Amino acid sequence: MKKYNVGVIGATGMVGQRFMLLLEDHPWFNVTVLAASSRSAGKTYEEAVGSKWSMTVRIPEKFRNMTVMDASVDASRIAQSVDFVFCAVDMKKDDIKALEEMYAKNECPVISNNSAHRFTPDVPMIVPEINPEHADIIPYQRKRLGTTRGFIAVKSNCSLQSYVPALHPLRSFGITKVLVCTYQAISGAGKTFATWPEMLDNVIPYIGGEEEKSEKEPLKLFGKVDITSGTIVPAASPSFTAQCIRVPVSDGHMGAVFASFERNPEIEEIIEIWRGYRGRAQELRLPSAPEHFLTYFTDENRPQTRLDRDIEGGMGVSVGRLRPDTQYDIKFVCLSHNTLRGAAGGAVLMAELLCSEGYI
Repeated sequence: MKKYNVGVIGATGMVGQRFMLLLEDHPWFNVTVLAASSRSAGKTYEEAVGSKWSMTVRIPEKFRNMTVMDASVDASRIAQSVDFVFCAVDMKKDDIKALEEMYAKNECPVISNNSAHRFTPDVPMIVPEINPEHADIIPYQRKRLGTTRGFIAVKSNCSLQSYVPALHPLRSFGITKVLVCTYQAISGAGKTFATWPEMLDNVIPYIGGEEEKSEKEPLKLFGKVDITSGTIVPAASPSFTAQCIRVPVSDGHMGAVFASFERNPEIEEIIEIWRGYRGRAQELRLPSAPEHFLTYFTDENRPQTRLDRDIEGGMGVSVGRLRPDTQYDIKFVCLSHNTLRGAAGGAVLMAELLCSEGYI
């Protein structure tokens, strides 16, 4: 596989820091540019991050003395010097949209961790094991943007990575409705216990904007590319309702899921489907792809956040406690690592897919 020179836009934030660890020794991607806000521009990466470094291991040596560029002012120069960029910035939604389109129009593909473009109709929101065919929309987006190489692709909200992967293989049974309660780690808010001591011994029953994302984004993932309109048309069903809660764990989003079907499958049938499921990422043997996308636990006390969030290097999804329900057909519990599978790792895997399929 060809080697790609890549940039990380928003390199100093928590997701940006996770990108640094994932890309330190990546077999395909060579980080040649780090960029952030004007406050960080001109500093070394170590100086720019300073006390904000939130990972449990040290800053990779190869990035410590790299000079951080200005993500906005230097955009044209960055775009011309790399094959594509990862973007994980902390800005207002409209500013993120403008920034990402600026890179795309400078003929630089953007692999975005941000939510700003998730509902732009011709921007694919890809989970490689679920909807790799949504990359087919990229030529239509390029036509709108007037680009040859440049485009934007986004990953979905981090909480979706826990429950949508388990639902997707069951769609052939005709899922009609889903209720999900998510229990989300503080790193999803870019926090640690040191920076958010209020979360110790506490649960907060509200995460701004999260429930709307949890109810709408799965329908885009389940949607179809419409070549007539050049857009992704979201699925009409199933109906989703969600409640999202912040809990005092460092990493790992858990979901309690209830689902009903047109044709209710047997419990053992579902477990076999989960255990045997493979997506495009596994078929292509992408570097970041977990060997087992879904792992089902028969122990009624699993999955547990501390024990299971790092399964398959943090790129697998854990499922357990599948059983019939009195109001819905089934219920189960699922777990994923929110800054790996749910954020930076999911973006890296999507970039690997798009490189393998010739879009980058």
